[in-house]
Amino acid sequence: MAVVQAENDASVVTALYLRTRALHLEAERTGIVAEILRGTATRDGYTLLLRNLHPAYRAIEAGIARHRDNPILAPLAAHSLARAPAIEADLVALAGTGWNDQLPVLPAAEAYADRIAEASEGDGSRLIAHAYTRYLGDLNGGQIVRRLLEKTMQLGPAELAHYDFSAIGDPGALKTEYREALEQAGAAAPDAAAIVEEGAAAFTCNIALSVAVQQHLADRAVTV
Repeated sequence: MAVVQAENDASVVTALYLRTRALHLEAERTGIVAEILRGTATRDGYTLLLRNLHPAYRAIEAGIARHRDNPILAPLAAHSLARAPAIEADLVALAGTGWNDQLPVLPAAEAYADRIAEASEGDGSRLIAHAYTRYLGDLNGGQIVRRLLEKTMQLGPAELAHYDFSAIGDPGALKTEYREALEQAGAAAPDAAAIVEEGAAAFTCNIALSVAVQQHLADRAVTV
């Protein structure tokens, strides 16, 4: 009961953190993401994960663009952190220009993108949860992941554009600014509780996708 009360009284970002804290830990210990953090993932595994995150980013960015004149999402639209083009550049570097046709989109990735599209309906305020999960994650833990990928897979700048925000600003400053934008958006939204629960759904989708990528790689290894 105390946690629920804390979530009700907290800012949206803090409430999202509290609601998704256990799911965040689960995500770090599950699927291909756990392998990446342990340093045991392969280049192919990371490439497949990136390819299957691409539809989610496209859906988030399309949703925010659609609602850019909406007072709720205007603060997020003003901070263009679009990662889909950067992911596409990474995929070209990792898998060649035919990545879009050669790498499969798994059902878990389709379900994740569909969930984001649903969150874009109405006033779009539930997109705040997905922006929190992905963009604030990229500016925070994503920078640790970048260094791990540099070390364990010897990936270079051409393959790590996803985590490179240098053309936009300093990642530390951007993290603070984007957190403030999320707070502004959340304060303007009519139903904070729906945003918080959408955050839990976003993490659940991420976990499912991570597991699906790991399973796909395992199944492919068996058939080779």
